[in-house]
Amino acid sequence: MAFSLYLDRVCLGEIVKSASFTRDVPLSKEDIGSLLGSFFFTYALFQVPAGWISDRFGARRMLTGYILAWSILTGVTGLMTGFAGLLLARLGCGIAQAGAYPTSSAVIRRWVRLDRRGFASSLVSFGGRLGGTLAPVLTALAITWLGGWRPTMWLYGAVGLLVAFLYWRTVRDRPSEHPGCSEDEKAHIGRPVDDHRPEVRDVAATLLLYCQSRSLWLNSVGQFCINIGWAFLITWLPTYLKEKHGMEGANGAWMVTIVLAMGMLGQLIGGWATDFSVRHLGLRFGRILPISVACTIAGLAYLGCTVFTGVWAIVACCGIVSLMTDLGNPSIWGFMQDVGGRNTATVFGWANMWGNLGASVSSIMVPKLLAYGSADGSGQQLVFYACATSFFIAGAAALGMDATRPLTSSAAR
Repeated sequence: MAFSLYLDRVCLGEIVKSASFTRDVPLSKEDIGSLLGSFFFTYALFQVPAGWISDRFGARRMLTGYILAWSILTGVTGLMTGFAGLLLARLGCGIAQAGAYPTSSAVIRRWVRLDRRGFASSLVSFGGRLGGTLAPVLTALAITWLGGWRPTMWLYGAVGLLVAFLYWRTVRDRPSEHPGCSEDEKAHIGRPVDDHRPEVRDVAATLLLYCQSRSLWLNSVGQFCINIGWAFLITWLPTYLKEKHGMEGANGAWMVTIVLAMGMLGQLIGGWATDFSVRHLGLRFGRILPISVACTIAGLAYLGCTVFTGVWAIVACCGIVSLMTDLGNPSIWGFMQDVGGRNTATVFGWANMWGNLGASVSSIMVPKLLAYGSADGSGQQLVFYACATSFFIAGAAALGMDATRPLTSSAAR
C-alpha cells in the first residue's frame, strides 16, 4: 500500500520535466510549482477527516476505498490536457491519499505491542520510501518503454487497483477479527485500552483537546518544518539537477533515486533507534532524542549544499537529509501512537496535516526564492538556507514533546 502511495505521489516530479509532458502540456515554473504543491494542500487539509473516518468505520474498509480512489485518479491524470485538469486530478489524489498513513498508524497500534511499534512503523514507512525511491527511475524507464507519460500514469493506476484488492483480502482492523490469528498471538499482542470507536458527538471535544496540547502543537510545528525541507527532494531536486548540473533523463533520475534510497536505510535504523532509545531512556526522552538529533544533522547537511559545488557532493548532502529525515520518522509515528489512544488515526491526521502544509509551502516557495535571487544568482542558496533553517526549528521543537501524556483529558498539555 505504502509503495503504491509514494509511487503515485512522487512520479509527477519526474514526469513534469520529461519531453513527452512538456510537449503535450507546456507549463511555466510557477504553474509546475502550483501543480506539485496542490497535492500536499488537499492531502494536508483532509488528514483529520480521513483519519477520524477510519477510526470510526474501520481501517480495512476505509483504506481499501482510499487506495481505489487515488489509483483511479492517478489513471485519470494521464487523460488531462491542460493545467486546470491536472490541478483538479492532483487535488483529488491528495484527498484520497490523506487517510493512508493515519489509518496505517491506527492498525499498528492495534496489532503491535508498545515496545515494537517504532520498528513496525518504520516498515510501513519503508514501503513508502521504497516507492518514492524507485519512482524517479521507474517513471523515467516507463516513459521510455511505454512511449510517453500518459500510459505511465495509466499503468500506475492499474497497479494501485491490484494493491486495493490485496489489501482488502489480507488486512483486518483487529487481531480478534482475523481468521489466521491464533489465541496465543492475540494474547501476546494484547488489546489497547479504550479501543471503542469514536462517536460523532465527541468530535468537538476531541479537536479542543488537540488545540490544548502543547506536545501535539510542537509535534505539528516540527512536522511542518521537516516537510518544508524534505519536500524539496521529491519535487524540485530533479529539476535542480537538470538545470544546474545538466543531469537529464536516466542520469538525473538515478541521482534522485540514490538520495531517496538513503531514506529507506533511515527508516530501518530509525525504527530500531526509537525502540532502543525508549527502552533505555524511557518514553519521555526516548521518543524525542532521535527526532532532535536527526533534524539537526539534516539542517547541517543542507548548509553543506551551500558550500559544495560538485554535483555528487550535492547529492551526498541531499542523501544525508533523506537519511536523517527518515531516521526520525518512526519516533514521530511512535509519539502519535503513544498519545493518540482510540483516536490514533485522527491524531496522526492532525499532525500530518501540518506536515503536508509544510510540503505544499515548500513546493510553492522554491520557485519564488529562485525568482527573488535571480538577479545575483543567489536563488538556489536561499532555497538551501530556508530548508536548513526549517530542520533546525523542527529539532528544537521536538525537545518540548512529551509522549508520556496521552490525549485523554483536558489536562493533557
